[in-house]
Order: sequence, then C-alpha cells, then structure tokens
Amino acid sequence: MKILIDMNLSPSWARFFMDHGVEAVHWSSVGEVSAPDSHILEYAVANGFAVFTHDLDFGVLLARRGSSGPSVIQVRTQDVLPPAIGSTDLRAIEACRDQLEAGAIVTVEIAENRIRLLPLRP
Repeated sequence: MKILIDMNLSPSWARFFMDHGVEAVHWSSVGEVSAPDSHILEYAVANGFAVFTHDLDFGVLLARRGSSGPSVIQVRTQDVLPPAIGSTDLRAIEACRDQLEAGAIVTVEIAENRIRLLPLRP
C-alpha cells in the first residue's frame, strides 16, 4: 500500500512510514501546496495512493462524487505527530489493509477504528 500524506499533517509522517516499510510521500513533495483537496484525490487515484489526513473534507468529497476511491485514512486525535500516534496508525492500517485496498474510509482514534466502505452514499 502507498500512502499520500495530506498538507494538514507533518512531512515527518513520510519518513515515519518509510522507516516502517510503508511507501509514503507528503503532498508538498508532489503537488502544489495550495491545491484543493479534489486535486489531491485525483492524484491519489491516478497514482495508486491512499490519502492519510486529519481533514474530514475528503469523506465529503468522496460522498459527493460517489467515488470508489481513493481510500482515505482519517486521524481523529489532538496530537497528530508520529511519536504520539504512529504505532496506533500502523496497527490500524495493517488491520484494515483489505478494506483499504478495496476502497474505504478508515477513521483512526486511540480507542477504536471505524471503517466505511466506498462508494459512500450522500
């Protein structure tokens, strides 16, 4: 699985994922910093990435489009840096790998993960 890290998360996530065997790139290294979320989704689909974000807008965009991808991993905690939640995210990604590969939104919280399969219905 390849992960595209959204602008609202630190570029340090790319190194964290790579250090743990997950191919990852931060949006700032492949696209315009001011690009709308729709461009990030389009890039992710075209290049086989799941989007890693702290932003709820991606779910809304996917629902509006009725799209079956890309998968989105939403982090829903206050401290969104790798030292605080990196191991939680790695476990969630591994536990939900099949759903993410098929198309899903996975919401990662400290206590639980939620999975919604794509396409979403508005």
